[in-house]
Amino acid sequence: MDDCLFCKIIKGEIPSYTIYEDDLVKVFLDINPSTNGDALLIPKKHIVTIDDLDEELLLHLFEVTLKMKKLMEEKLHIEGLTICQNNGHGQDIKHFHIHLTPRYLNDNVKHDFNKEVLQDLAKIHEQLTH
Repeated sequence: MDDCLFCKIIKGEIPSYTIYEDDLVKVFLDINPSTNGDALLIPKKHIVTIDDLDEELLLHLFEVTLKMKKLMEEKLHIEGLTICQNNGHGQDIKHFHIHLTPRYLNDNVKHDFNKEVLQDLAKIHEQLTH
């Protein structure tokens, strides 16, 4: 896709701080990080959502996720790793990507949300199972 930011990064039209790359994927540091080492893992093929992934690429993405976790543990001494992936609403760039956010004891990262709109768990369970 010609106007896709991530496709431009893959083609080298936009520079990135790449930390891993192979024939199928690229991992680079997020230019708007939440923590030190915050990275994005993207397929080199333009794919929009998780629905468009084939099983082989999905498996490879999680193999690379595990490699990056181990790399960050060794090099950045992370305390944990938040793995996040958005589809549709909340997906700012319409190119499948996985956020790899290193966690540190003092990072103060919070995932805020509006608790006032949450429904009773029993109601949600009923919707999902019936």
